[in-house]
Amino acid sequence: MSEVKKVATRVGYGAALLELGKKRDDFIVMDADLAAATQTGMFKKEFPERFYDCGIAEQNMMGIAAGIAATGKKVIVSSFAMFAAGRAFEQIRNSIAYPHLKVIIGATHAGISVGEDGASHQCCEDIALMRSIPGMTIINPADETEAKKAVFAAIEADGPVYMRFGRLAVPVIFDEDYKFEIGKGVELKEGNDVTIIATGLMVNEALEAYELLKAEGINARIINMATIKPLDNDIVLKAAKETGAIVTAEEHSVIGGLGSAVSELLSENYPVPVVKLGVNDTFGHSGPAPKLLDEFGLRAVNIVEKAKKAISMK
Repeated sequence: MSEVKKVATRVGYGAALLELGKKRDDFIVMDADLAAATQTGMFKKEFPERFYDCGIAEQNMMGIAAGIAATGKKVIVSSFAMFAAGRAFEQIRNSIAYPHLKVIIGATHAGISVGEDGASHQCCEDIALMRSIPGMTIINPADETEAKKAVFAAIEADGPVYMRFGRLAVPVIFDEDYKFEIGKGVELKEGNDVTIIATGLMVNEALEAYELLKAEGINARIINMATIKPLDNDIVLKAAKETGAIVTAEEHSVIGGLGSAVSELLSENYPVPVVKLGVNDTFGHSGPAPKLLDEFGLRAVNIVEKAKKAISMK
């Protein structure tokens, strides 16, 4: 059996910027002294005249990006999720989102899987923060392929976009024919007993959970929800009506992320049991990423447990 190819979504992000830079010159890239880690260094090497390093000054970087975007130029800014969404929240809200400027925020190293960098860098609150900002689009790709396609879609989107990428190498799920569209979820597996809606690296875990559940005679529907805002209301409502139970899976706090978005939609429109899998209102800590995912219950076996719970609540 051949080994599964694994690539970090941040690598897909960097590769997409480089490819995009060769096709169009109507945007610039900015970074906060982390180009090697965020992978914007690929673009910097090829297009140094279109790359600006703002140093360890994320708030200032967002302000500069807003000023440039106000002139009509598209801007892509990058830093770790903790600093992009957390430290620079006010500048994103007031300087970028309030005037609805075309700035793409490429936030890397999100979630528990940052690993040894520890709690100070393991941002599990960024989706909640960005969801609270009016007009902000939020994309959380599942693999390298989707990350690349999401960057190309984001440059065409209206207004600000927050893109979330990981440090950990994850399995490549999709081939080059995969179609990505902002605001659309994708059904990866059919099923009528329960629906598992996953985002980011949890999509691969959901696919593994599908096989485990199938072995027990449980047919799960798997949905990849790369765009968290705007949420694909149609696919969620359809799943709720046809399976009657939902599990959400994300490498983010259970407060304010994908699970919250799905729960809010269904509680008002079609109430069914919703069981959320994520980081349970706690900080992380330093350790190897795979072991942390085990410890914090972000694995296929944990999704299986949640799926059985959701089914029992019908």
